[in-house]
Amino acid sequence: MIVKIIPNDKQTPPGHLADAELHFEDDPLAGLKLIGFAIWERRGTARGGHTRDCPALGSLSRGCTCGAERPTHTVTFPARQYVVNGERRSVALLRPTGDVTANRIRDLILAAYAEHEASAVMRAAELEDDLKGTGTIEHRR
Repeated sequence: MIVKIIPNDKQTPPGHLADAELHFEDDPLAGLKLIGFAIWERRGTARGGHTRDCPALGSLSRGCTCGAERPTHTVTFPARQYVVNGERRSVALLRPTGDVTANRIRDLILAAYAEHEASAVMRAAELEDDLKGTGTIEHRR
């Protein structure tokens, strides 16, 4: 399975960083893809990725002292919205069949996004070096 990251260059809505797709390579789903995953900046994160309601955070100027590592991104899964009696609801399209949790898929998507971010930083550094050295942009392939 391949995780494809599609960056959200428009930055709308706020906090939406990218979309993700799962491309299947093995039978019986070979050649198909599952779309609808989204990577978001976690709401209410303070310095170091800790949530604002962290009990050890105290004032934001001091930072969190609990030492716990908290994720700064979250993943939403494909869902379909519907309306019942004027109330909007949604149903998840990818659900476990037993005791399996979605954490493994979520971790795969977040790892692919981290790789995507790292490669974007590397490309930006190479571009900056190109501009400093010659004043022109050199495309590398």
